[in-house]
Amino acid sequence: MIKQINHIGIAVSSLENHIPFYRDILGLTALGTEEVPEHKVKVAMFQVGEVKIELLEPTSGESPVAKFIEKKGEGIHHIAYETDGIIKEIEGFQGKEIRMIDETPRDGAHGTKIAFIHPKSSGKVLTEICQSSH
Repeated sequence: MIKQINHIGIAVSSLENHIPFYRDILGLTALGTEEVPEHKVKVAMFQVGEVKIELLEPTSGESPVAKFIEKKGEGIHHIAYETDGIIKEIEGFQGKEIRMIDETPRDGAHGTKIAFIHPKSSGKVLTEICQSSH
């Protein structure tokens, strides 16, 4: 069952250029940065209430985030919803003929398991399902 919005992913060309806005101007709590080589990105996370903002900087031109920025520019990349049962969610979506980018969960930032729903099945919004390791 989907519990809440976990985070909103924002594609940026440079974490260094964007972190000060979220940290110093908005005053959000910085949760740290991390490189996720599997996804060819560096991420910075900020807490705002119960939701996080995830800034995504591509580390390679081959990164899906680099391709997103090239095509659409910087901005909102995806919305992530939290669940306690990611495998059950994926199976439920597939049973409803929802097109998945990830048919099995993969490792995400901060110890999560993630799977993406294809935007063609979710109103052109890239949608992530994530399960925390805690």
